[in-house]
Amino acid sequence: MQRSSKHSGAADIAACRALLKTGSRTFHAASFLLPRRVRESASALYAFCRLADDSVDIDCEAGAIERLNTRLEYVYRGSPQAHPVDRAMMRVVEQYAIPKHVPAALIEGLAWDRAGRGYETLADLQAYAARVAGTVGVMMALVMGVRAPNTLARAIDLGIAMQLTNIARDVGEDARAGRLYLPREWLVEAGIDVEDWLAAPHFSPALGMVVDRLLEVADHLYKRAEIGIAGLPKGCRPGIFAARLLYAEIGQEVRRNGCDSVTQRAVVPPARKLRRLSALFASLEQPLSVTPVPCVGPARFLLSDIEDRVASTAAALDLRWWDFKAQAIWVLDLFERLEHRRAPAVPES
Repeated sequence: MQRSSKHSGAADIAACRALLKTGSRTFHAASFLLPRRVRESASALYAFCRLADDSVDIDCEAGAIERLNTRLEYVYRGSPQAHPVDRAMMRVVEQYAIPKHVPAALIEGLAWDRAGRGYETLADLQAYAARVAGTVGVMMALVMGVRAPNTLARAIDLGIAMQLTNIARDVGEDARAGRLYLPREWLVEAGIDVEDWLAAPHFSPALGMVVDRLLEVADHLYKRAEIGIAGLPKGCRPGIFAARLLYAEIGQEVRRNGCDSVTQRAVVPPARKLRRLSALFASLEQPLSVTPVPCVGPARFLLSDIEDRVASTAAALDLRWWDFKAQAIWVLDLFERLEHRRAPAVPES
């Protein structure tokens, strides 16, 4: 497969954005607030994430993951398959020097979902979250022009925190589909028989304690994520910080429901979202620490082979600070899309 000169980058990006306009309207609308170069790269990246997501969701055959890995292999060879998303993704990984192991880890996380994998410990769960969400965080930071390891680590922390919040919110929905993401050893410690509970999912105070325990881990990572916001280009900081606040609010809503995410699903009312965003104005005036802190152990592999340098796009990212609400929607929609892949497990033979 050879790269064809008849396919222009502009045409491929237009095809990516057309795909997102139909399948991801929120991202498509909010992305207009990004500088053009970043908007185009983000669209290519997001379109590839959608392609990966949909390939696993729609293609139920056992070879779906293998075919997706093959597509990624051709992207990194510089001879992508004849699809605009693949060609656009190739240009993004070349321009921003995105190491292959990062999107490959995303595909690996989708494969874990496809296989119905469970997670014994918190470290096991963090390894999963690093793949399906930390990868997205680090790739988006790279297209924003970030290369400093501490800032990239915080982007991974934020992705993992968002994923843990989703898991805490969707315990009942997942269980009714035969999936369990909560650390099994935590359930055993709480006196819950895992297999019996999966056979008949129900809420109990013991389960509520496990959900709250997971939210505490997410809260810790949200706080750590703030450390890296100061390392983002100035125009990107408000949107990312707003996304951090709004997503953490989902966890608080779970707590307001007594950590019962089996019989109900936490939804943050629009008025509360607006109050959280209003509180952001004061927060933006406070300087944020840039003290180096490593990301969680199971995610550190994502930072290998990334040069600590300043990308040429960094200076182009001075967005209007009052656009932070739409930026927040953009970030939230990106992680939400990946979380809701809901691929069925492959039955054992």
